[in-house]
Amino acid sequence: GLITARTLVANGWQVYAADCNQAALDSLNNEAGITPLFMDVTDRASIEKAFSEITSQHDFLDAVVNFAGILRIGSIAEMDEATLALLLNINVMGTYRVNQVFLPLLNTEKKKGRIINISSETGWQSGAPFNGAYAMSKHAIEAYSDSLRRELMLLGIAVIKVQPGPFKTEMVAAIETNFTRAIETSTLFKKTLTTVRRHAVKEQDRAHSPQILADAILKALSAQKPKAAYSVNADKARSFLEYLPTCIADKLIAMVIK
Repeated sequence: GLITARTLVANGWQVYAADCNQAALDSLNNEAGITPLFMDVTDRASIEKAFSEITSQHDFLDAVVNFAGILRIGSIAEMDEATLALLLNINVMGTYRVNQVFLPLLNTEKKKGRIINISSETGWQSGAPFNGAYAMSKHAIEAYSDSLRRELMLLGIAVIKVQPGPFKTEMVAAIETNFTRAIETSTLFKKTLTTVRRHAVKEQDRAHSPQILADAILKALSAQKPKAAYSVNADKARSFLEYLPTCIADKLIAMVIK
C-alpha cells in the first residue's frame, strides 16, 4: 500500500493513505501528495469519520483502492472461530464497508470513479492446505467484486480486481511467524505444518518486488478501458495445478507435503 501511494503521487495523484496504525501514519506527515488518514476497516464509525474528513475537502474521488488485509495460517479444521472471524471481518467485510461508505464520492455528476479490490492468486486458485482461511476471504472478494462490478457498471463506475502472486510485503514476511503459531496450537498436524513451513519460507525468497504490484495498480487506475481483473506474477507451480484433474492435483500436493 505504501509503495503504491508513493507511485501514484509520483504520477500526479493526490493520495489519502488510510490505516489503523497511527505510527505508520505519523511517518507520512511530511510526504508531499500524501494525506495520512486514520481508519479502522472493522469499525463503520471510523470509516464514516474518514469519509467526512475527505468530503470536507473534496466533493469526489477518482478511486478507492482496498489494500487492508491480514494473513492467518493453520488447519481450517482446527482454527478457532475468533481467528477466522477476525480475518473475514478485515479482508472481506472491511472491503465491503469501505466501498459502501465511499460510493457517494465515486458516483457524482462531475465524475465517475473506480474501485480496486486487492484479491490474490488464491482468489481464483483452489484452496491450499493450511491456507484455507485466507483462501476463503479471497474467494469471497472475487465473488463480491464480480457482483459489484456488474451492478456499478450500470452507473458508469468500474470495479477492478487485482490478483497478486507472492510479493515482498510485511504480510508475506510474517508467514514463518504464522506457521510457528499454527504449529504450537495444532493437535493434528504439527509434523506436517513443520514440513510445509520449510517450503513456505523458501517461497519468500522468490517473492517479487512490490513495485511491480504498484505499477499494475497504476495501470488499472490510468487505463481508459481497464480490464475486469489483473493477474500480477501468479506463482507458476500453484497455477499449473488448476489445469490438472482434481484427483491428480490432490496427489501432487500430498506428495510435496509428505
